[in-house]
Amino acid sequence: MSDVKKVTIVGTGPAGLTAAIYAARAQLAPVVFAGLQHGGQLTTTTEIENFPGFEHGIDGTKLMMDMTAQAERFGTTIIYDTITKADLSARPFKLWASEKEFETETLIISTGAAAKTLGLPNESKLMGRGLSTCATCDGFFFKGKKVTVVGGGDTAMEDALYLANLASEVVIMHRRDEFKASPIMLSRAEKHPNIEFRVPHVVEDTIVNDGEVVGLKVRDTKTGELYDHETDALFMAIGHTPNSEVFKDFLETDDAGYVKVKNFTETNIKGVYAAGDISDPNFRQAITAAGMGCQAAIQAQRYIEEQHDA
Repeated sequence: MSDVKKVTIVGTGPAGLTAAIYAARAQLAPVVFAGLQHGGQLTTTTEIENFPGFEHGIDGTKLMMDMTAQAERFGTTIIYDTITKADLSARPFKLWASEKEFETETLIISTGAAAKTLGLPNESKLMGRGLSTCATCDGFFFKGKKVTVVGGGDTAMEDALYLANLASEVVIMHRRDEFKASPIMLSRAEKHPNIEFRVPHVVEDTIVNDGEVVGLKVRDTKTGELYDHETDALFMAIGHTPNSEVFKDFLETDDAGYVKVKNFTETNIKGVYAAGDISDPNFRQAITAAGMGCQAAIQAQRYIEEQHDA
């Protein structure tokens, strides 16, 4: 592919695919690099009930495949490869996948952020079946049930407080006696009648029945005691790693690696936009990612029009 593309999108989660739909409908013939996980984190979710338009919910993989088909219907080209190198120092921007070079007028980065997990046995098989990395996504499925949150930062406290309004019991487990959470968030969690703390405890394995999590193997690191903990779900709130490594030499990021944006989705380089979890450490929802994808596509379209009119 030696011709310069108008719009190239890296990533096929809700942000990337929404950007593709809008760019394609604007006759910009976008190219999308699917990356290692076509569809992003939603493909690890069995049921999505908070995406508008689906009264009875929809399987995460199906939603992403439907969005892919919609983008392709309008003229999007999907390339099932991963960008391994980028040069954003000059226009057109250069990207490399499988040692092939691609050039583009504008670039939309929607590579997302990978949730950190505990690395438990059979973890991937149990995602959506009692294991989760998103309380606001999956908490509703455990209404009136017992749940466990692992983590010691603000995210863990926020998740526990959110879940405490749904679940009958929330247990926060942390491997240390001390917490990284801000004093105010920690205090709120400690005062909530539905939340119990267990520290310093570590989860070593899951207890499974009929393919669903029904408990955890937990170790008290002070006493060394290993015990069974009954729970219907384990929410891992131990942080995310933004997938920004390929672009870090050119784009401004925060200390955690999230791409900084201004004026909606603009990065520090004109013509380069970031949408979805790669630039949003706060909400991390499919609907907000889709909204940012829409914004990025429209901003890319306006930038191209400005350049061609100049």
